[in-house]
Amino acid sequence: MTAPVFVVERMPTGAEFVLEGPEGRHAVSVKRLQTGEEVVLTDGLGHWADGTVRTAEGKDRLTVTVRGAVQEEPEPAPRITVVQALPKGDRGELAVETMTETGVDTIVPWQAARCITQWKGERGAKALTKWRSTAREAGKQSRRVRFPEVTEAMTTKQVAALLAGADFAAVLHEDRDHDSTPLATAELPATGTIVLVVGPEGGVSPQELAAFAEAGARPYRLGRSVLRTSTAGTAAAALLLGRTGRWG
Repeated sequence: MTAPVFVVERMPTGAEFVLEGPEGRHAVSVKRLQTGEEVVLTDGLGHWADGTVRTAEGKDRLTVTVRGAVQEEPEPAPRITVVQALPKGDRGELAVETMTETGVDTIVPWQAARCITQWKGERGAKALTKWRSTAREAGKQSRRVRFPEVTEAMTTKQVAALLAGADFAAVLHEDRDHDSTPLATAELPATGTIVLVVGPEGGVSPQELAAFAEAGARPYRLGRSVLRTSTAGTAAAALLLGRTGRWG
């Protein structure tokens, strides 16, 4: 089994590092790590270092012997961004969790016209904090050292601007009557950025489709079945990670 990942504010600069606070508590009191066990320290931005537990003290202090220099994981190519319409209830966190585990690089919350959930004021701020916390925890759990960015919520106009700057842009659209192409056959870039739009349970509105088409994003479909908004982004990302060679 691979070594557990712990997030640090600053990467180690010497041969010894003390892990304290919530991460130290998780290592000592939850993981119950013992002397000699291996760990990975990361800032979640691509920098990481291997370490070995030297001592565990109290309930939240772990002293780690750092092995070797701090390393940096290269930026992924192509980068995959998923624009996720806001799902109902806690299905938003489910979408973020599984997309993080799969390997998505950026997640953009989108207040689509047909979203039942509304992010406004304090409620929106709390929801965004939950999404970001979910991405961080899922990044650790899946042993990533470069966690996905969860941006501020975007409007349809802002999403259209994002699509216009992408090297490949697609709207996942499952309407049987709409002229969509299988995502499995789309021509994909080897580098740059891929942006996928996942609509709400009620679907992407005609006005939104028109705005995205003007920005260069064509409609694509995954398959015969219709996936829920909380699972479509994960399924599409997995397909693209395999086709671009990032899963190899």
